[in-house]
Amino acid sequence: MIRAKKSLGQNFLIDQNIINKIVNIVNVKDKNILEIGPGTGNLTLEILKKKPKKIILIEKDNNLVDLLQNRFDKSIKIINEDVLRINENLLDDQILTVFGNLPYNISTEILSKWILNLNQKKIWFNCLVLMFQKEVANRIISEFNTKDYGRLSILANWRLKIKKIFDIKPSSFQPKPKIESSVLFFEPKKIFPKFENPKNLEKITRVFFMHRRKMIKKPYFQLFNNNENIATQMGIDLNLRPQNLDFDTYYELTKQYEIQEVNFST
Repeated sequence: MIRAKKSLGQNFLIDQNIINKIVNIVNVKDKNILEIGPGTGNLTLEILKKKPKKIILIEKDNNLVDLLQNRFDKSIKIINEDVLRINENLLDDQILTVFGNLPYNISTEILSKWILNLNQKKIWFNCLVLMFQKEVANRIISEFNTKDYGRLSILANWRLKIKKIFDIKPSSFQPKPKIESSVLFFEPKKIFPKFENPKNLEKITRVFFMHRRKMIKKPYFQLFNNNENIATQMGIDLNLRPQNLDFDTYYELTKQYEIQEVNFST
């Protein structure tokens, strides 16, 4: 019997009704599918029933890899690796439809990595159907001026259109987690702000939200070398708090930060 490993953030989805609902979110027939964290293969089985063109699984746990290989044989391709160590842009030469019951302990790290590494000309997926802790999902979909709004919301909404599909009770998993989960649906945006280096957006939001309850004056001056002109031109009140600035303000601040860095280096 395969036991879930707490160290890998494993919680196996066992509720057949939920599995069916997830598989029916998108059409998988004749599509190229990637599944992250397939566990014992319950979702994999339902995807295969819908006749995808091919299905690739990424699974770190050696014991689960053996189980999946025995269960599905040649109908799947398994990559036995940590998803964080894989260059997702090189996974396949075809556009992928992605499903993932993401390990709870690294789910935000996975999503952030995928967003920051997105190619501006060719995106490796057409959609993502991903499961997160409900608390994390709320942070991803939150709007500004709310308590959940923060770095993850700003980063995710930069390149992705996001829709919450449904919540999942702990009883749908084995072992039962202590919290609810949520399924989110993501599609790439065709129009989005362009940056020289997307990691500058990550830096801007990290510095601003390091002390989310304090005024933005100190982090702003830290990033912009005590130059108040940019804030004045953008109409930003430096007495506000980080959650009071909307998505577009953070994207414009990132652009201004990059312009400043170029000016300082020349």
